[in-house]
Amino acid sequence: MVGFSVVDWAAWAPGLQERTAWEAWARAPWAPRGDEVPALAEVPAMQRRRIERLGRMAIQAACWCDAQGADASAPLVFASRHGDVARSVVLLKSLAADEALSPTSFGLSVHNAIAAFHSIATGGHGNYLAIAGGRGTAEAACVEAAGLLADGATEVRVVCYEAPPPAEYAGFADEAEVPFAWCWRIVPAARDGIRIELDWDAGIATDAGAAALPHALDVHRFLLSGDAELRFGDGDRRWRWRRHA
Repeated sequence: MVGFSVVDWAAWAPGLQERTAWEAWARAPWAPRGDEVPALAEVPAMQRRRIERLGRMAIQAACWCDAQGADASAPLVFASRHGDVARSVVLLKSLAADEALSPTSFGLSVHNAIAAFHSIATGGHGNYLAIAGGRGTAEAACVEAAGLLADGATEVRVVCYEAPPPAEYAGFADEAEVPFAWCWRIVPAARDGIRIELDWDAGIATDAGAAALPHALDVHRFLLSGDAELRFGDGDRRWRWRRHA
């Protein structure tokens, strides 16, 4: 089990940008849809034009948390189940057609490219990681953050983000695929904030959560909703989120 406190958060999804809108959404959640793209005014235009929609969502949420007093030197954990797989599909199609591959496109397709963009755009010098953990990616990210806190970090920002994969992957979908990004500022549990415990055990009974949402977005709903508990199972992996009063 790991414990921590969430002292601030920011999130972006189509039709959901303001904190009040997210808080209302958490009481009556729905699956975000649409083609909106974050303005990402915090990033210079020459850099911004190279960032695809998924990266813009993730970096926008992270930048909003930056602006709310985050420690610029604190480590960040960027977490996405799929990453920017759309770029990879384009590269694979070029490879299949025996066309030349763009080194730039390849560099932007790797899983840590969005984290690197954020670091470059903000001038950040803190440690960052990019991870994926299947449907339990949000849990994997928070366990990683708890490890960084245990190693002495005073706070960690967790950025969790997804976008619907290309049509070629539709047959593999096992949950709703919607665009979203959220960022949590996580600190040791002894400090102020929303205190959370995350436990894992094969014997934990699971619940369905909000079926219309991908699990990682349901985790953000849990944070905002005030619910006491959220349980989740993905095969043999069983997780339980609990909130302390």
